[in-house]
Amino acid sequence: MKIAIAGSGALGCGFGYMMKKGGNDVTLMDYWDAHIQAIRENGLSISVNGKEDNVSMKIGKPNEIQDTFDVVFVFTKSMGLRAMMEAIKHTLTDDTKVVCLLNGLGHAKTIAEYIPEKNIIMGTTVWTAGIDAPGQTHFMGEGPVEVQNADPSEEEGARQVVKMMADCGLNGVYSENVHFTTWRKACVNGTMNALCSLLDCNIEELFHTSESDHLVTEIITEFSQVAATESVDINVQETVDYVKMTAEKVGAHYPSMHQDLQQNKRPTEIDFLNGAVAKEAEANGFSAPYCKLITQLIHAKEDIYGIKR
Repeated sequence: MKIAIAGSGALGCGFGYMMKKGGNDVTLMDYWDAHIQAIRENGLSISVNGKEDNVSMKIGKPNEIQDTFDVVFVFTKSMGLRAMMEAIKHTLTDDTKVVCLLNGLGHAKTIAEYIPEKNIIMGTTVWTAGIDAPGQTHFMGEGPVEVQNADPSEEEGARQVVKMMADCGLNGVYSENVHFTTWRKACVNGTMNALCSLLDCNIEELFHTSESDHLVTEIITEFSQVAATESVDINVQETVDYVKMTAEKVGAHYPSMHQDLQQNKRPTEIDFLNGAVAKEAEANGFSAPYCKLITQLIHAKEDIYGIKR
C-alpha cells in the first residue's frame, strides 16, 4: 500500500516504521523542522520493544508532499486534526482511506468534512511511544489496533487496513463496535493521561498511590454516564479492571499528555477527553465534577507554564 502518516511524532513514526518494514511505501508528514532534518540526514532511529533499529524514511511538511495515497493515518493531537486535514487535502483522492487513531472524542465529524464517510476508518490503539530527540523515538506494545469503517456497512476498506497492519506486526483487528472501543480508550486516557499529568508521575507510580483506585473509579463512572447518552454501555468495574491491566503492561511510561504538558510545555488534549465529558454531562442535565475539576486544573497548569491554547 501507498501510505502517508499525517503527524509523524512518536506514534506516527512507530506506525510508519512498522508499515515500511512490512513492505509498504510510507511517507511521513510533519511540521517539526529539526525532526524532519534529522530523519532526512540520518534516517529514523527507533527502539521497538527494546530492539534498536535505523531506517531511511521519506519525510516532509504536508505542503511539500505532492503524492496521493491509498491510506492516510492521522496522528496529530486532537486540536490539530482540522488543520492537518486542511493541509493534506491535496493528497486525498476519491478512494483514499483516512484512518483515525487519535485520543479523544468527536473526530469522525471533522474528517467527514474532507472525505466521504465510507472512506473514514475509526479506531483505537494501546501502543505507546515517545520521542527521545529529533529523529529518535521509542515504540512499545503488542496491540491490538481495533478499527471499523465509520459507515459500518462499508467493511472492505477497514478489513484491507486490518490485514496490512496484521502483516506488519501491528496486530490489526476489525472491530464490530468501534464506538465502544473509542469510549473505552477515552477512559484509559481520561485516567492515566490526566492524572499522570497533574501528579507529574509515570503510570507505574500513579497506580502505586493509595488514591488511584478511587480516582480511576470516579472518573470512569463519569465517562460511563455520558457514554450512556450515546447508547454506549461502559461497565464501570470492567473498565477499571481494563485500565489497571493496561497500566501493568505499560509500566513506568509517561503518557502523551504528560509529555505534552510537563516535559514539552505544549497544549494538552484535555478538552477532547475529561473536558468533553464534563461539557456533555452539563448539556444532558447532570454533572461530572471530577472531570470538570481535572480539566480546570490542567488548564491552570497550562496557564502557569504560559502555554497558549
